[in-house]
Amino acid sequence: MTTTESSTYEGFTAEERAAMKDHAQEMRKAARRSSRTDRAAQAEQDVLEKIAGMEDSDRTMAERVHAVITAGVPQLAPKLWYGMPAYALDGRIVCFFQSAQKFKSRYATLGFSDQANLDEGPMWAAGFALAEVTPEVEDRIAALVKQAVS
Repeated sequence: MTTTESSTYEGFTAEERAAMKDHAQEMRKAARRSSRTDRAAQAEQDVLEKIAGMEDSDRTMAERVHAVITAGVPQLAPKLWYGMPAYALDGRIVCFFQSAQKFKSRYATLGFSDQANLDEGPMWAAGFALAEVTPEVEDRIAALVKQAVS
């Protein structure tokens, strides 16, 4: 096998490696929990702790996103996913909140997995930048999440 000098791949970033370590730790923690009820309660507690540890602007947005999702679509179960608050249906991630600080980006993101039913023709959005969570944004989040599980 030969290598080229023009290759620019440098491996995973520190943030990506941290996210993978978070995910491995989440999986180990989940495997140790006894009952389904215990796992669900602890998973939600883990999400709330993760949100509480965020920087001010991200924390405020994550709290609002969490409140909108859990109130509007209670069948979604909060859980951590790669160190991010996420919401699952039947164990499969539907949407997640990525803080700006997580990958040192300029805005937080509300993302949707391929499990979300957001299909609109041959192309549709699967991630939304969040600079602020206003009442109008809350309404849009609620509508998107409801559509995602319909």
